Amino acid sequence: MFKRSFFILILATLTVGCKVKKNMIDDSAIAKEMSAKKIARKHLAADLDKKTIQSKYKVNFRNPKTKQSLSVTMRMKKDEFIWLKGSKLITVFKAKITPNSVEYYSPLGKNYFVGDFSMIEDLLGVSVNFKQLQNLFLGQAIQNLKEEKQEVAIKNNKYHLSPVNQSDIFNLFFVVNPSHFKLDNQYVIDTRNQTRMDVEYPAYELVKGEVYPSKIVVRSKSVKSFSEIDFSLRNVEFNSELLTPFRIPSGYKRLNF
Repeated sequence: MFKRSFFILILATLTVGCKVKKNMIDDSAIAKEMSAKKIARKHLAADLDKKTIQSKYKVNFRNPKTKQSLSVTMRMKKDEFIWLKGSKLITVFKAKITPNSVEYYSPLGKNYFVGDFSMIEDLLGVSVNFKQLQNLFLGQAIQNLKEEKQEVAIKNNKYHLSPVNQSDIFNLFFVVNPSHFKLDNQYVIDTRNQTRMDVEYPAYELVKGEVYPSKIVVRSKSVKSFSEIDFSLRNVEFNSELLTPFRIPSGYKRLNF
């Protein structure tokens, strides 16, 4: 009986130990030699293991024509929807994004959009789908790193990955942090339109056992324009009940992209 109890205790200790090790930020971690496949597995394992996310951000937006600061609430049910509300004393915009559609309206501009991801492409400078947009918010690669064979190099104590065979449309580059195996950077270059999106994750924090981006900077560049969106996390909750009110008022002007 004693031997059996001792074995169960040891097993439980090892199990808990593995969980803690998986969800941690080790600032002293060194990028050791490792295969691209193993890095990809560790990166996928670092994905958020929660069903719903409710977060609030301070968001700064700038381009050559304007600068704007907003409070943005995001409510996400993984793989199902992303609901956004931007406010500055009053509601500036609301958006609801699903795998099949993008809906948006602005009480300030008295306009709306219902359609595909062309509005998101106009904002980010490159074409993305729902899963890729979701991953952008979570510090995960917009490409499944296990689906394509990757080249890997260690630079400045970080893992730099890129597909061995880049597509004719997009060139992709990823920088994985050995402290938690989430991303420090990802770059998407649209070779057709000479546009690119650079996403930087300067900081993460440990929230209820999950490594979550506390700062995200999205920079979009083209030959003629530039924009930057800076997300600074204020708070985040996981697995809470989400309310996502969304109704486009009548009389608003439709936007086209």
